[in-house]
Amino acid sequence: MKISKGLLFVFGRVLSPLYGMIMRKREAWYRSGVMESTELEVPVISVGNLTMGGTGKTPMVIHIARQLQKAGLKPAIISRGYKGKARQPVNIVSDGSNILLAADQAGDEPRLMAEALPGVVVVTGVQRAAAAAFAVEKFGVNVIVLDDGFQHMALGRDLDLVLFKAPDFLGNGRVFPGGDLREPSAALNRAGAFIITGGGKETEKATAEFKSYLEENFPGKKVFEAGYKFQGLTDKDGEPFSGGISGLKFYCFSGIAEPGGFLRTVSEAGISPYGFKVFKDHHLYNADDLADLAAEAGKYNCDALLTTEKDMVKIRELHGVLPLYALQIELELSEPLNDLLPLTKESRVSDLKQV
Repeated sequence: MKISKGLLFVFGRVLSPLYGMIMRKREAWYRSGVMESTELEVPVISVGNLTMGGTGKTPMVIHIARQLQKAGLKPAIISRGYKGKARQPVNIVSDGSNILLAADQAGDEPRLMAEALPGVVVVTGVQRAAAAAFAVEKFGVNVIVLDDGFQHMALGRDLDLVLFKAPDFLGNGRVFPGGDLREPSAALNRAGAFIITGGGKETEKATAEFKSYLEENFPGKKVFEAGYKFQGLTDKDGEPFSGGISGLKFYCFSGIAEPGGFLRTVSEAGISPYGFKVFKDHHLYNADDLADLAAEAGKYNCDALLTTEKDMVKIRELHGVLPLYALQIELELSEPLNDLLPLTKESRVSDLKQV
């Protein structure tokens, strides 16, 4: 029997102080050198969360990698490869020229990043410090982007970007298993900057209040806001959809942490879905799933299925009855990150041992 998150938090509340103490001790051990943090000879930029769940890390990693490429650098993305079947210490998803692992092996997010970023090395591994060192030695990359890295202190970093999703922000404010926090909020002192994602008119007031909270409690750390801009539709081969979408009837589905955000972007694109099915995050699709979706879409005489780019990377090889498209989005920031991004080791922004 699966326990709901709300019920888990109720029963887990008594254990939150213990877990929070363990995480504080862990941070102190890294800070003091009791636990070793590997320092690379190239800059490391971490994109992470304080809370559990999706905050838009993957679009942010893609955005940063593109900015680094534009600056003339050769970045590599290092990810744990969550849900990927590849279990070697180092798994090369992309060598910068070729994509070498399918989504089920790499994990859906690393595969998506590899597809979205030609020329960028993407590597997964549980020990991300080792995977990052491998990327530097093997491929000669000169900057590392660490996906979901805020708690991964075994690898030193030059900039920690911490993302929050509006309107959830800090969740219920308690540490797991009594709440959404991966560690106590005091951990935000080691962040370099904060980014609030997924805001809109309906969350404008709450976002402004949370931004003020961050600025008051963590002075000197810049707070950015990020949204998502509709770029168009792509088919299963990654080719842009060139026809008009206004007269088409779409049935939508997704298996991501924040399906509501997907639907908001669909609406902003001028698409009114005739139905919507939610799968669990990181769902692995099969032919039966597509057949069931086509049957549901048929009830509304829909012309096509519409999903996210993250879902599409797991469906490309499956054959369905209806045409299938992915909603292509691009992250937009309230201000450029350029001044914050460390381009050389000498441009260090922060040091874990100085926190």
